[in-house]
Amino acid sequence: MKNPTLHDVARLAGVSSATADRVLNRRGNVAEKSVRKIEEAVAQLGYVRNIAAANLSRKRGYHLAFVLPRRSHAFFGRMHEQLQKAALHLKSARVAIDVIEFEAFDAHALEVAVSGLSETGYDGVAFVGLGQRTALMPLVALRNSGVKVVSLVSDGPQDCRDHYIGIDNKKAGRTAARLVGMGHGGKAGRVIVTAGSLDARDHSDRIEGFTAVLEQDFPSIEITSVIETKDQPRQMRALLSERLRGDDGYTSIYNVGAGNEGLVDAVRMNGRDGLSICVVHELSACTRDALEDGTIDVAIDQRPEIELNRALALLQAIVDDLPPPPAPELIPAIYLRDNLPNEPL
Repeated sequence: MKNPTLHDVARLAGVSSATADRVLNRRGNVAEKSVRKIEEAVAQLGYVRNIAAANLSRKRGYHLAFVLPRRSHAFFGRMHEQLQKAALHLKSARVAIDVIEFEAFDAHALEVAVSGLSETGYDGVAFVGLGQRTALMPLVALRNSGVKVVSLVSDGPQDCRDHYIGIDNKKAGRTAARLVGMGHGGKAGRVIVTAGSLDARDHSDRIEGFTAVLEQDFPSIEITSVIETKDQPRQMRALLSERLRGDDGYTSIYNVGAGNEGLVDAVRMNGRDGLSICVVHELSACTRDALEDGTIDVAIDQRPEIELNRALALLQAIVDDLPPPPAPELIPAIYLRDNLPNEPL
């Protein structure tokens, strides 16, 4: 049986093909009675409009914006690089992308970056949320103007975005805690936790999950006060080295965020005596080398390239008022020195 056509919809609804086309492509100026008839005909026939063909006939494209932190560490650098790699394909698909950068963990900088975007004609915007409500008003203004909004990596308030794309950060923290617990082999210990910022929702969610598992299943492992580094390697190196030199009882390290170059330097300078396991987030050239030489033990990789690709597909779908493309839950990859990918980052 052939798929129903626009002509079939118009004939069943008792209207012209031009009227049916106006309704299906949301161009307005059609009586409500006719709109209802066309919608009923669509439902009865199971008609699915060909978005690609409609966009091509109207020479319509997509104008998207990605509001990302600067390339301050490897994770967001990988996102920027993935956008550049996709540029040629996106151009052929009539997708134009602007990248608006802001300083990571700076809520005011995020607010400035998204302010005024509702007046630029974007169809969709993806942003990395800080979990704070500082940028709420400009994001709500975006949605109210008809722009589709997606949060990436770290979620924002639900009333300022349509969808979230990223890993479940509480699960990621719970996974790290399980690895730390297993690394202690039933013995007591002290874990040093480092994070970019407790104000960033992804970091606070990971710490929440991490703490819950240790308290429930490994109560003999104590969590020391969290070191906040703004994900800056130099700050990480200085603060972690100070903690390592002043705490003879530490047995493990868990870095919730980035700044891993500083962590690796600190561990190499201070040695691994007494250290049962060191767990970090994100695979990079630095953490790959550190896995291979035994400086760290586990890298939990969020696979930002997949997040970025999903965001592109999602934005194009919801801009066309289609349901989100089906996709399985995004599960981080757990890398040890034994299962590193052949292709270096």
